[in-house]
Amino acid sequence: MTVAGYRYYLWNIGCQMNQADARRVAEELEARGYAPTGEPQLANLLILNTCVVRQSAQDRVEGRLSSLRPLREGHADRGLLVMGCYVGDIDTLTQCYPYVDAFLRPSDLEGLADWLDRWEVEHRWGLVGGEVNTAPAVAEMVPVSYGCDHACTYCIVTLRRGAQRSRPMAEIVADVRALVARGAREVTLLGQNVDAYGLDKGGGADLADVLQAVHEIPDLWRIRFLTSHPREMSQRIIDTVAALPRVCPSWELAVQSGDNEVLRRMARGYTIERFIDLVRRIRAATPEGSVNTDIIVGFPGETVEQFERTYRLLEETRFDLVHIAAYSPRPGTISAEWADDVPAEEKERRRLALEALQEGIAAELNAPLLGREVEVLVDGQQRGRWRGRTRTNKLVFFQHDADWLGRMAMVRLTWTGAWSMIGEVVGPASGY
Repeated sequence: MTVAGYRYYLWNIGCQMNQADARRVAEELEARGYAPTGEPQLANLLILNTCVVRQSAQDRVEGRLSSLRPLREGHADRGLLVMGCYVGDIDTLTQCYPYVDAFLRPSDLEGLADWLDRWEVEHRWGLVGGEVNTAPAVAEMVPVSYGCDHACTYCIVTLRRGAQRSRPMAEIVADVRALVARGAREVTLLGQNVDAYGLDKGGGADLADVLQAVHEIPDLWRIRFLTSHPREMSQRIIDTVAALPRVCPSWELAVQSGDNEVLRRMARGYTIERFIDLVRRIRAATPEGSVNTDIIVGFPGETVEQFERTYRLLEETRFDLVHIAAYSPRPGTISAEWADDVPAEEKERRRLALEALQEGIAAELNAPLLGREVEVLVDGQQRGRWRGRTRTNKLVFFQHDADWLGRMAMVRLTWTGAWSMIGEVVGPASGY
């Protein structure tokens, strides 16, 4: 039952896990009768789901907190809640932001429910929630685990999200079934280190078992998973992806650097030789697949020669997509205690050099697709064109008068670029 006039404003930035958390926050609120609004001044509840993996993200969070202050101060009937990776030392945050009603750790949905229970006693006494009526997106995300057991020297995830906690497989399958029953056709299984699923339980089921279990759900067309860590990517996972037709052969495998000494100082736990062998085995098992990666440039102590090894790695390995970031120290991490000795302008030079290289590689990899028909799951519209993705997660646009949302289309590609492609509809894909 929706209670007239009660609205929530949800602001979310960050990784796919944050997107999944935001989805669950919205479901909890709408189950209690709140309606969403994009205008914070109209909301009874203001909720920020935050990220601090980069300094730019932290700056955005602090700017948003500042902008919302006038909406909270002097409005006792309005609540302001901050959750996510920005929430470290709660006592310090409370002193800095006395107008915030509560701070919650990342993915603390139970804490959210408890806080709402208390807040509503004062502000919405007598409210009775109803059925969750949030219409799911065509492509949804379902966490399989939270936290991470690695201690990469630059990464704040373990500090903020804690050790890995794998969810029961039955719970994961139930979540996917519920989303599919309400219209979702693709799910992405999420973990800070998704390949390590089950290791914190002392053995038993692993990610391959989860993929097999989810694969059996009727009316689910596609399954993805991310993010993978090279240390836990097993041959069993590789073989399972190759064997299951609904699992998309799109691999998100972060390398971070092409130099072994930098990898050692990052505490990544593998050598570049091992990573290259892993990519080789993935491509042998899924030759039509795509491999994406992450790179950090300007890590403390990174020399020009070490950066050039990363450049050569991209030249030789030829990834489909590379997410490139300049290093920024995160307080509390090990590397934050080291000298940030690569100048900002040099970090930017290295980042731009890799981006230019990767743009050329991606364009070359996509060019042979020109004139081919590809299967596209349509998930929305953008600037008057339908938008969707191939099984290898390449972005495709097309124009058509019919309603293609949530449908699988066969699209003949008429233009290919580095980051997206354009085509024309041939018709619906068979079998869907």
